[in-house]
Amino acid sequence: MEETDWPNLVTMFFDRAQAKGDKPFLWKKTGADWHSTSWNEAAGSVAAIARALSSLGVEDGDRIALVSESRPEWPIADLAIMAAGAISVPAYVTNSVKDHLHVLTDSGARGIIVSTPALAKIVLQAAIDTPAVKFVITMDDSGLEQDPGVPLQGWQELIRLHKDSTEEIRTQSAALIREKTACLIYTSGTGGVPKGVMLSHGAILSNCAGAIELLSDIGLDDEVFLSFLPLSHSYEHTAGLFFPISIGAQIYYASGVDRLSADMAVAKPTIMTAVPRLYEVMHDRIRRGVKSAGGKKEALFERALALGRKRYENTDRLTLGERLTDAVLTLLVRRKVKAGFG
Repeated sequence: MEETDWPNLVTMFFDRAQAKGDKPFLWKKTGADWHSTSWNEAAGSVAAIARALSSLGVEDGDRIALVSESRPEWPIADLAIMAAGAISVPAYVTNSVKDHLHVLTDSGARGIIVSTPALAKIVLQAAIDTPAVKFVITMDDSGLEQDPGVPLQGWQELIRLHKDSTEEIRTQSAALIREKTACLIYTSGTGGVPKGVMLSHGAILSNCAGAIELLSDIGLDDEVFLSFLPLSHSYEHTAGLFFPISIGAQIYYASGVDRLSADMAVAKPTIMTAVPRLYEVMHDRIRRGVKSAGGKKEALFERALALGRKRYENTDRLTLGERLTDAVLTLLVRRKVKAGFG
């Protein structure tokens, strides 16, 4: 199926999962090691959670809040909500109880999926004051006592109870149309309280198709993404999640912004979504390293930068001598900088 032909985001995912099978899809660092979730494993979990949501009474068009740091369960939950015919409502992990209460009330969320016990405690304080919320699913063992007003459900237990649902959910979700609302993305609220922006399956699919067309000139193959921006933001939600899915790419979830350089060296990303501040930090770090090295190393770096800029602007402007020097500087300077970026 061509990128422009997918009826919805869930079908796009299941199509890619069927094609990729047991190849790695989502990566997370646990302790000192990186562990992957395959496309097939992710598809099974998406289907199981979607089936579980339906069993909990979720109906077409219901809103389900999603509160989690970036991790493999995040896209699985997001897709499962959509596969159940519901609307995903991502919320920032930095939200206060008051912030969560606003999002839950404004969206009319029927349920919540939350990751850690610490986040669950904050979210539950808002949930008990939101009559529409009927359940909370915790990805990790929350260790919290059951509240009769807001029943708690365990992620792993729901997957166990509803395993082998892939074909059923794949068939069911194929009926979702492009015009259907996929998610409500809440703004940061700089102009007042956060406002929910309705994004349809078709809108996100169109962005994916546009990105594919834009990057087709450089070629798209076995791409690897390193995701570190909040998935609750529309930019990362589309460019860092659904665009990678649309091209069958792997996604590594950064173990922390402060460890981004180390994560890049491991993941070796070919594409990243970023913000200007990241480039400023990286530029300053490289500049400080060059300055501290001083002498010949600093001179070689400056020469590599000057020739590289000249070559970028117009390759034909380089003289034969400059081309030879440029090749040597690639080995002596640029290769070391590139290694630091994976």
